[in-house]
Amino acid sequence: MEFKKPRGTRDFLFDDMQKRKYVENTIRSVVENYGFKEVKTPIFEDLELFTTRSGEGIKDEIYHFKDKGERDLALRPEMTASVARLYNNNLQREAKPLKMYYFGSCFRYERPQAGRFRQFWQFGVEVIGGTPIYNEAEIIAMANEALCKLNIQNFEVAIGHLGIIKGVLNYYDIEAEKQTEIIASIDKEDFQLLDDILTSLNIDDEGKDIITSIIDVNGGRSDLIALKDKLAGIDDSLAAVDELNEILINIEAFGFEDYTVKLSIARGLDYYTGLVFEVYVPDLGAEKQITGGGTYNLMGLFDAQEVESTGFAFGFDRIMEAYNRQEIEIPQDSTTRTLIVPLKTDFRGDAIKLAQKLRQNDIITDVDLKGRKLKKNLSYANAHNINKVIILGAKEVEENTATIKDMASKEQVTVPQDEIVDTILN
Repeated sequence: MEFKKPRGTRDFLFDDMQKRKYVENTIRSVVENYGFKEVKTPIFEDLELFTTRSGEGIKDEIYHFKDKGERDLALRPEMTASVARLYNNNLQREAKPLKMYYFGSCFRYERPQAGRFRQFWQFGVEVIGGTPIYNEAEIIAMANEALCKLNIQNFEVAIGHLGIIKGVLNYYDIEAEKQTEIIASIDKEDFQLLDDILTSLNIDDEGKDIITSIIDVNGGRSDLIALKDKLAGIDDSLAAVDELNEILINIEAFGFEDYTVKLSIARGLDYYTGLVFEVYVPDLGAEKQITGGGTYNLMGLFDAQEVESTGFAFGFDRIMEAYNRQEIEIPQDSTTRTLIVPLKTDFRGDAIKLAQKLRQNDIITDVDLKGRKLKKNLSYANAHNINKVIILGAKEVEENTATIKDMASKEQVTVPQDEIVDTILN
């Protein structure tokens, strides 16, 4: 019987994993340079962690089950709630800010389609506590730096602030439930629905014009400042404009100015409180968003002390799809890899001893224990990016030497075995 991988999942072969590890390690390097430390959470959590945050309807979109103890559990559909739970369980008393990152797989039960899978990966960062305006500027600059180092082409960074639109909705005394509907319609860019909701709430033409003016902002910092005339008298919205302006000034201090102020970004999630941002790669078509985030407060889920958090998550698979679409090549791997070839089965013991010596010096080493012909071993080395083949024949074993063949130059040299490490490394 032949078994196949479950629907919506993938196998990653050698070349796939080499590219994925390069992308993962590049992002790790960037975020660690900014002082972030890694955390890990379980792949499954209590189902209630996700239903409390997202409502009972999420059960139709996720993998959930009862374990043998009749506990309701779920495979995590994202990691922000898990990190909030981790903070509540373990880190509330720690000095702030807490700068953490995570990388792992998540699961959603949805119809697989291009760029969307039932098992997928997220690489996220969270800053809990600290100075919000600086945190917000830092994570956006950091996301930009990571994508630049990955050589992603033509990506766009769009930045908004929910406080601006929420200030107007509060000014018109719109109740929270209706505010959620309004923000959801903006997030979906369903402007007819938006107009219908506003009309049903008896919002006059002036109010509609103010809201339209906000969501039409799609430019630079000067466009944000120009909006203040429209918001005269709406103090909460004016304060949010000033806050976003200060964030943008700080972003520019990080050396990043190629952003767009886009106030129609709503993210569609109730817990965002201020800054929101998204990053797009147009080459990905309809699934062009590769990251999104902002400032929020999830701690209310746990009756914990309120603390402002800022974070985002890269859709890791979207980044990999961008690599494929844009045909980005990862840097050539310069790691030294060796293959030891004993020309007779009697020399296998000598080959293993030599291999252990090389491994103890952090040289990646394999040994041919199948007894292949030398020509086949050379072909094997080429196929597996092995750059040095070490040949042990009767003469080498007798004289305690080894012949090293460079697979790139095709040159070979015979050296004493006590010099082999220096010869390979130099």
